[in-house]
Amino acid sequence: MTQKEKKLLSCSHLNIGYENQTVLEDVSFDLTRGDYLCVVGENGAGKSTLIKCLAGLMKPMSGSIALAKGLSRRDVGYLPQQTAIQRDFPASVREVVLSGCLNNSRLLPFYTKEDKARAAKFMAELGIDDISERSYRELSGGQQQRVLLARALCASRKLLILDEPVTGLDPIVTAEIYEIIKEINRRHHTTIIMVSHDVKTAVKSANRILHVKNTVQFCGKTEDYVKSAVGRAFIGG
Repeated sequence: MTQKEKKLLSCSHLNIGYENQTVLEDVSFDLTRGDYLCVVGENGAGKSTLIKCLAGLMKPMSGSIALAKGLSRRDVGYLPQQTAIQRDFPASVREVVLSGCLNNSRLLPFYTKEDKARAAKFMAELGIDDISERSYRELSGGQQQRVLLARALCASRKLLILDEPVTGLDPIVTAEIYEIIKEINRRHHTTIIMVSHDVKTAVKSANRILHVKNTVQFCGKTEDYVKSAVGRAFIGG
């Protein structure tokens, strides 16, 4: 298999912004199957804007995002930052997780046996199968994030995009969520792109780091990042 065939996603010279105001410029990087990429940088550096673009929620001003042959947007799971309204969503855990399968069900008005088995698998894997009939709005923040991760996994076949998945969680639950994400990457070889404000945890989990500050400051292997000038300055800070 050639290097080109191994690429799962390729970004080339992306310029991203709103109303002709550039937020990120000249962003280029490639991912292969099984990569775990953490996007890091200061607040306002454009991390979440990049994630929205990669998730297909906004178009780049210029440049391109190419998915591997056989990979479509239906194969991509996306977990955005939660809003207060979403935390109060009136549905059961099972219903929320199952809704992720709609990404792959070709608009069928019902869930298939495969959908239900897939949802049950991920609920069990994330330790929420015993609360599957509880109302999502009644759960703790950590439980809700597990539910949303299970939902995103139902949507994802090969690529999982996470935008600050531990925002607002206490340190113990945060560590649990990071460990779950690392295990998802290891066990299923799911390629992960995650925005994280916690660079020290990022370098313990990810095999690749993308550091942005209006453009790419670093992109490469984690072990190279921690030795780089930008990595040492940011981690030290």
